[in-house]
Amino acid sequence: MIDQIPGIRHTESSNFFLMAGPCAIEGEEMALRIAERIVSVTDKLKVPFIFKGSYRKANRSRLDSFSGIGDEKALKILAKVSSEFGVPTVTDIHESHEAAMAACYVDVLQIPAFLCRQTDLLVAAAKTGKVVNIKKGQFLSASSMGFAVGKVKASGNPNVILTDRGNTFGYQDLIVDFRGIPVMRSFGVPVVMDCTHSLQQPNQASGVTGGIPALIETIAKAAIAVGADGLFIETHHDPQNAKSDGANMLHLDALESLLEKLIRVRQAIV
Repeated sequence: MIDQIPGIRHTESSNFFLMAGPCAIEGEEMALRIAERIVSVTDKLKVPFIFKGSYRKANRSRLDSFSGIGDEKALKILAKVSSEFGVPTVTDIHESHEAAMAACYVDVLQIPAFLCRQTDLLVAAAKTGKVVNIKKGQFLSASSMGFAVGKVKASGNPNVILTDRGNTFGYQDLIVDFRGIPVMRSFGVPVVMDCTHSLQQPNQASGVTGGIPALIETIAKAAIAVGADGLFIETHHDPQNAKSDGANMLHLDALESLLEKLIRVRQAIV
């Protein structure tokens, strides 16, 4: 199904594709450094790659949490990553008026999980003509995401990706129901597993979301085994000092060995 994603650098292998990068764009140097490393790894392993980075973080627990370096500044950095490394980029949008602005800089517009039912936002993203990656709400079943796909396609845009990021379990945890991957693939769109956000532990007393990055490999292996078309992995060269979501990010140094294992899983099931 990755052939449905315009702009992605396809390979002759049957590998899954990867959306990866830092949670947020913290600056140009860090974005280029992370992108260069991921491109080196994915080119070597023949894994199609989309660079991920949020130009602004709108959903924060605390008012004093890092939200961004400035919209236009961050979007220009995403555009520079694309031009320097020849890879498509993805970023999230939060309100309808942001769609046209972000579409000038990136190839894929991402709809955050909490906003996946917002009709105006989905329609605005669809009308840009860009690929629309919709994250499944933690509060929704996989089957209900067919309506989100329908909103984008009915707005004249067939280029849709669905991303699972787990289901709310109690107040401070998430679980992944892997039955959702084949269910969402039945809608005829590529399906991605978000291996890092599905391991978040929200609503901590500190107001800073926790996570269980040690289980990224487990979630990723299971997703590939049940047929996910792609994986979403937030990664950073210094997760402990990342300005957003450091608690559940994969260390950049661990990416290559993880992908090598996942390619072997993929080869075993095709």
